[in-house]
Amino acid sequence: MKKVLIANRGEIAVRVIRACASYGLESVAVYSDTDADSLHVHLADSAYCLEGRTALETYLDQDKILAAAKASGADAIHPGYGFLSERADFAQAVEDAGLTWIGPTPENIALLGDKVAARQIAEKVGAPLVPGTPGPVADLEEVRAFADEHGYPIAIKAAFGGGGRGLKVVYKPEELQLRFESAVSEAISAFGRGECYVERFVDRPRHVETQIIGDGKGRVVVAGTRDCSLQRRHQKVLEEAPAPFLTDEQFDRLVAASRAIGEAVKYRGVGTMEFMLGSDGLLSFLEVNTRIQVEHPITERTTGLDLVIWQFKIAEGDGLDELPDVVPSQGHAIEFRINAEDPGRSFLPQAGHMTRFDVPGGPFLRVDSGIGSTGTIWPDFDSMIAKVIVWGNTRDEAIARGRQAMKECMIEGIPSLIPFHRRVLLEPGFAATTAEDFTIHTNWIETECTWLGELTQPLPLGVQREDVIREWFEVDGKWIRLGFPAALVGSGGGAPVRTGGKSAADAIQGGIKSPMNGILSKWLVSSGDTVTKDQNLGILEAMKMEMPVLADRDGVFAAVVTENTIVKEGQTLATIA
Repeated sequence: MKKVLIANRGEIAVRVIRACASYGLESVAVYSDTDADSLHVHLADSAYCLEGRTALETYLDQDKILAAAKASGADAIHPGYGFLSERADFAQAVEDAGLTWIGPTPENIALLGDKVAARQIAEKVGAPLVPGTPGPVADLEEVRAFADEHGYPIAIKAAFGGGGRGLKVVYKPEELQLRFESAVSEAISAFGRGECYVERFVDRPRHVETQIIGDGKGRVVVAGTRDCSLQRRHQKVLEEAPAPFLTDEQFDRLVAASRAIGEAVKYRGVGTMEFMLGSDGLLSFLEVNTRIQVEHPITERTTGLDLVIWQFKIAEGDGLDELPDVVPSQGHAIEFRINAEDPGRSFLPQAGHMTRFDVPGGPFLRVDSGIGSTGTIWPDFDSMIAKVIVWGNTRDEAIARGRQAMKECMIEGIPSLIPFHRRVLLEPGFAATTAEDFTIHTNWIETECTWLGELTQPLPLGVQREDVIREWFEVDGKWIRLGFPAALVGSGGGAPVRTGGKSAADAIQGGIKSPMNGILSKWLVSSGDTVTKDQNLGILEAMKMEMPVLADRDGVFAAVVTENTIVKEGQTLATIA
């Protein structure tokens, strides 16, 4: 390989560009219209515009990516994570074009990317498993029959998904239809396929995983463990390596199962084996991620391996002779995901312009970011701003360094997860020193975290007040957010501001507001329809998250914005008369 095109954006594109420089390769960036001034575009040796705004128009367009590779003279493609990284058809298209695919074989991706097939392989090699359907379910009644047999809660999962998309947990029968329909819809939206399978959901589980490296010929190396239990919406916010408080038996079972699954398919490249660990010690295989992980830096810091460079080496045909079967870990590392989300308001993503970003400093610290000290977080893509990684000789030392790093980390202009990280590092159940006192599990944030409301961050106009109404208005092609006293709006005094043919007072009193910046992707009802309170009216999407738009009253629905419209937080989406 001589020149690598990175088919991605943000911090992972920057990470691969830097690895290319270390390894002596030229790098080629690609970018959407909105990413033209992004850091990865400036750092790459050359860059090509994909001409479009959305992910579907750009980073998910295989033909555009391949055309950019041809135009740039690239002889290899690195997909990063997300987007096309786990698309077997794209990996095959890259190889068919005579380019080197820096990742698992198309066969690996197709087989292990099918979660049902991956479960079958895991079962065949003796990996631990919870009860689940043998294949995708045909309809809602099949899901209901599984729940009747195995009990609630159950997990409905996209068969060809990942990253928490298309995953819905059902705790009681009356939730079943809505959760099943939502899982199928989200799977189709995210992955183009709606097939789902069902598993018994393990309550209060930890999420533990192993990093694997395979030579494609049958040898698989395990490069440590990670714990990724701190999650919201089934997506990770903090990870640590190695996974704390594992018994020797649990560690050995994780390693054995991971190597057996990888060896069974002659896995090539870097990948992750994910497992659940119940509070009762029950261990169960979840899935395989056939790509580099967001949290790979904590494994790099504790093992001394550069995982992206190992991807390069394996793509060039190198073996794993210099590595032991199990790479030992040294010390402890923690990764903090710095996302543009407001933890005080259910971790709602908040796209917008960041006016300040002070990164922390000091020894044993790494910051991976795709933007500079100021930049824009677009609603079309993931909400990640940066990752902050700290290391210590012990877990306690890593936590202490993490507290200082989060104290130094400052973001202004948009909400972020920094206040959450500062607070969770003080949580006794997280900072525990024994397995018995460590109480974090995958739904801890939703069920046991009692202080999130304290973290609500002010909107751009300043501190939120109940007596102030905020509304978005379009002026000369720009959206401006104004605040004015609620009493004035309700009094009818003065000339009301007109927006969309309605007065501001009418819009505020009878309008359905967007809770976040995003895209109104679909209306489920039509203007003129009679709707009832709490009815699902439509779907709002932003940054790997779907949110239903619910009716706040009975009445007659009227859409204010059309489908596939970018909307601002607080903007009126519809009215109900």
